Amino acid sequence: MRKAEALTILNTQMILECPCSLRATAIQAVPGEGNAEADILFIGEAPGKNEDEQGKPFVGAAGKFLAEMLASIHLKREDIYITNIVKYRPPNNRDPEPEEIEDCKQWLHEQIKIIEPKIIVTLGRHALEHFIPGKKISEVHGQAFRRHFDDIGEQIFFALYHPAAALYNGSMRQTLMQDFQKIPKVIAKLKKGL
Repeated sequence: MRKAEALTILNTQMILECPCSLRATAIQAVPGEGNAEADILFIGEAPGKNEDEQGKPFVGAAGKFLAEMLASIHLKREDIYITNIVKYRPPNNRDPEPEEIEDCKQWLHEQIKIIEPKIIVTLGRHALEHFIPGKKISEVHGQAFRRHFDDIGEQIFFALYHPAAALYNGSMRQTLMQDFQKIPKVIAKLKKGL
């Protein structure tokens, strides 16, 4: 079975079975989108209002900024896969609660197993904390980490600030743009087996 087909089946199944309490207040699930064969998997925090309405991740101002950053390293959204740690919008765009993240964990981890990315780029503190507990984004942004998990095996993570946090903060925006430029170098090293 092709990865795209496997993702479609997974997402359809999880829309029906995900135990996340956010389902009750969201318009719809936002499973993720992009290239199922992608080398790079971007994982954000949670869908916002625009994402909830359209059923697609990163479609608002943060999504436009992400597209700009992708273009700066000669990539398009079609080259990557993008999702969030929770698949439903929290009310009033509040931070996802730990139990909501836990409820969506199986869905996210199954996506990772299907896509088999070379690198997982965490966008913001919640995605970072999910995979690399105890690290602060302000201290580890722009760095790569190798971690092993029982269910998804060994993965390479690259920590970035969330595009939404950098939209109106000039210095953070500059830092995020600089960190983003490191992604192709990290992937090149991985392809060489380093």
